[in-house]
Amino acid sequence: MRSTKVSAAIERLKKRSNEPYSMGMSGNGLFWLSLSGEMGASTKLCEPMGIDEFVTFVNAYGPQTPKRVSKLEVEFSKQLLRKVVD
Repeated sequence: MRSTKVSAAIERLKKRSNEPYSMGMSGNGLFWLSLSGEMGASTKLCEPMGIDEFVTFVNAYGPQTPKRVSKLEVEFSKQLLRKVVD
């Protein structure tokens, strides 16, 4: 369960960035983020950290997906702005 949470965060990062990110895990349960480079070499992108801290780091790392906004939310925001101006 614990590594599944981390794996899911890595997969979301890969989808957002189209880069070959991977994770490493130490024997005492700390995780780090790596980026695969040329000829199989990987670059360590952060210091080892606990699971919750690591998932928060990975979710904030790289490009972010824009928040989806529906047409109704846009129209409602316009109405609110008109009421404030009036």
